[in-house]
Amino acid sequence: MKKKVVAAAVMMAAVMAAAGCGNGSTGSTTAADTTAADTAADTEAAEEESSEETDGQEAEAAADGTFVVGFDADLPPMGFKAEDGSYTGFDLDLAKEVANRLGLEFVAQPILWDAKDMELDNGTIDCVWNGFTITGREDQYTWTDPYMDNAQVFVVMADSGISSLEDLAGKVVEVQVDSAAETALNEMTDLKASLGSVETTPNYNQAIMDLEMGAVDAVGMDSVVANYLLTQRGTDAVILDDALSSEEYAVGFKLGNTELRDQVQAALEEMAADGTMAEISEEWFGSDITTIGK
Repeated sequence: MKKKVVAAAVMMAAVMAAAGCGNGSTGSTTAADTTAADTAADTEAAEEESSEETDGQEAEAAADGTFVVGFDADLPPMGFKAEDGSYTGFDLDLAKEVANRLGLEFVAQPILWDAKDMELDNGTIDCVWNGFTITGREDQYTWTDPYMDNAQVFVVMADSGISSLEDLAGKVVEVQVDSAAETALNEMTDLKASLGSVETTPNYNQAIMDLEMGAVDAVGMDSVVANYLLTQRGTDAVILDDALSSEEYAVGFKLGNTELRDQVQAALEEMAADGTMAEISEEWFGSDITTIGK
């Protein structure tokens, strides 16, 4: 940029010098001189603006060809870190297949769950795909159609003596921060008021460990995740029959990003039609519990 400014200055000086030689004056500037200098400066500015636009286009093009999925790496079976250090899960398998069908490179990007909005706004991820509940967030994101039903439930230890929502009175309940369970509990004002306290935790794995250690009396969480975790851990915890809420999982994009949403939606519908979605569900859950196309 400095070289361009110097070049413009040299050109202006040259024009002024030439005009001075032509009219015998060394200290005056004509209208023609000013016009020539302005034209030169405008040309340089236009070239600089064009260069900046080209640089921006190149940066944007460099980002093309990837599908960056934001997910909570502590949410098995939807998305989590395997023992070998790789990222895996039902939602990630769906997302990877979608990326393949769209001709994009799949990138699994772990995020802090309560930072998902910032990640979307900054463009560091293309979507949130990780047991992401629509309920209560309908107008905050651009969504695909739901692909799975879910519910918010309470998990307690089998010997806790808690068998209903009424038994939670005076008890300590834990939920994941900024989760659907936290939202559902906040909306059930009478139930929340009856509790001893409501604690928050970064992830469900920690919540279940807190429950097993007796640090809390119950955990509010997704039923899909609860069933998987309790089976994997072989714990004595159980799920109460009374649910906090019924809801649906979908893929969330930054509000207004309908172009990418439509592409992903079309791929999901294709996967449901050819049986690929059912196959992935059966691998993780033993049956097809998806809802698209049904």
